[in-house]
Amino acid sequence: MTLADLPVPVQGWRGWQSRLIASRKFQKWAAAFPLTRRLVRREGEALFDLLAGFCHSQILMALVTLDIPAMLLEADCDAPTLARRCHVPPERMEVLLRAAVALKVLKAKRAGRYGLSRRGAALVGVPGLSQMIRHHDVLYRDLADPVAFFRGEVETELADFWPYVFGGGMAPEVAATYSDLMAQSQILVAEDTLRAVDFGAITTLLDVGGGSGAFLEAVGAAHHGIALRLFDLPQVAPSAKARFVRAGLAARATLVSGSFRDGPLPEGADAISLVRVLYDHSDATVIDLLTKCFAALPAGGRLIISEPMSGGDAPERAGDAYFALYTMAMRTGKARSAAQITQMCRDAGFEAICAPKSRRPFVTSCVTARKPFS
Repeated sequence: MTLADLPVPVQGWRGWQSRLIASRKFQKWAAAFPLTRRLVRREGEALFDLLAGFCHSQILMALVTLDIPAMLLEADCDAPTLARRCHVPPERMEVLLRAAVALKVLKAKRAGRYGLSRRGAALVGVPGLSQMIRHHDVLYRDLADPVAFFRGEVETELADFWPYVFGGGMAPEVAATYSDLMAQSQILVAEDTLRAVDFGAITTLLDVGGGSGAFLEAVGAAHHGIALRLFDLPQVAPSAKARFVRAGLAARATLVSGSFRDGPLPEGADAISLVRVLYDHSDATVIDLLTKCFAALPAGGRLIISEPMSGGDAPERAGDAYFALYTMAMRTGKARSAAQITQMCRDAGFEAICAPKSRRPFVTSCVTARKPFS
C-alpha cells in the first residue's frame, strides 16, 4: 500500500456536515425537532424509495406483462375478475393491485374496483413504453449481482438482445423485434428533436442507423420539402419501405443498405442525423463515425445528434443512473455528456456546435454542429 492508497479524510464544512448527519444521536434529535423533522422524514422516505426501487420496478413489470393497464383502460375492474383473467391467485392479485395504487399507477374505486390513475393512463399511451418495460427482464438479470456487474465480471444478456451494435448479421425475427422496439421508442425522441432543432433549411436529410424509419417519418410529416434518405444494416433498412408507403412518403424517401463500420457514408445530403446511435458504441467507433459524417457532408452541412445523455458535471437520474448502466450492459457503448459529444464533434472538424436545452432529458437531448464553409 502506498500513500496514494490511503483514504483522504473529508475536510471542511462539508466533511463536518456529513459526519453530523451520519451521527445517530443527531438523527434522533432532528427527527423530533419541529424545524427539521419534515426534512428528516422526506430524506428518510427518499432513502426507502431507493431501497425499495427494485420491488417497485417489478410491480411495474408484472402489471405490464399481465396487461392490466390495458384492461383497465377499457373498464374499471375488481381484483377477483382480474385474477381470473391473468391466472393469478386472488389474494396475490389484491397485493399487486394495492401496490400499484401505492405507486400511483392505479386508483382504488368503490365496491372494490380498480381503475387507472393519470400516471397509469400515460403508461398505456406513451409510445414504446410498455415494450421497453417488457424487455427489461434481460437488464434485471444482468444486474442481479450488481457488484459483479460493476466489476465487469458479468457476461451480460443485453448485448445479445441488440446484436446490431457489434455490426454482425441478424436473423429476420431478431431484426423484426429490434425494428419494432426502436420504432416505438423513437416516436417521443422524434417529437422532442423536432422541437429542439430547426430543420427548416435542410433539403436532404440522411438518417444514419435509421431503423424502420420512424424518425424520418416524423421529419417528413413536419417538413414537406425535405428529401429523406435512410441508411442502416441490410437486415433492417428494408423494413422502412412499408412505413414510408403508408405515410405517403415513398416518393421522397430513399433506402440505402450498409454499415458505417465497413466503409464511407453515402454523400449527397446536406444534413446527417444520428438518433440514438452514438451511445450504442465505443469512443473509437464514435470518432470514426463522426469523421465519416464530416467527410460525407458538403461545406456548411449540418450534423444532428439526438439521444439520452449524461449530466456531465451535474449527474442526473436518466442519463447517469439508468442509461449509463443500460449502455454498460450492452458492452459496447456509454452515456456521454453534451460536453463530451461536443468535443468529439470538434475533434472531427465540426464547428458552430451547440446543445439546445432539452425539454425532457429522460427522452432525449440534442447536439448540433456544422461543417465549415471553407
